[in-house]
Amino acid sequence: MIQAHATARYIRTSAQKAGLVLDLIRGKDVNRALATLKFTKKAVADDIARVVRSAVANAQQKDGFSGDVDRLFVSACYANQGPSQKRVRPAPMGRAYRVLKRTAHLTVHVSERAEKVAPVAAEDAAPKRARRAPASARTTKKETRPARKAKE
Repeated sequence: MIQAHATARYIRTSAQKAGLVLDLIRGKDVNRALATLKFTKKAVADDIARVVRSAVANAQQKDGFSGDVDRLFVSACYANQGPSQKRVRPAPMGRAYRVLKRTAHLTVHVSERAEKVAPVAAEDAAPKRARRAPASARTTKKETRPARKAKE
C-alpha cells in the first residue's frame, strides 16, 4: 500500500480555520476531495487543494504505485499552528493594540486503497437469510408493561 504526504508551511490563516476545511475532505477519495475544495467558500481551500495535488504527485513518484489515481484517498490531514507575526495597531489616547497575524502548517497524507477481492462461492452455497421469529413468539409492548391499578 502506497502512502505519501505533502506539507505547506507558513500559510497565512489560522490553524482553526484551516481545520474546518480539512474536516470536509478527511477520508474522501482524492478526486472527490478536490471537487469539494473547488466549491468551498473559504480562502484556505485553494491552498489545501494545492497540497492535495502535491501529495498525489508524491504518491505517483513512489516505487510500487499502481498508476491508478482513483484508488488514492485522503487518509489524514491536519493543520498545525505556525509562528505568529506580531504587529501594532494604533488605539485611542496614544495607546497601541497588539495584532497577531497567525500562520499555519497544512499537512495532507494520501494512501492507496486495497483492492477488494470478492470470494468466489459455489452455486449450491447460496447465502442464508436470517428467518424472523413467528408472530406467536414475538412479544408486543402491551404484554411487557405492568398492569395499571384502577383508581377507586
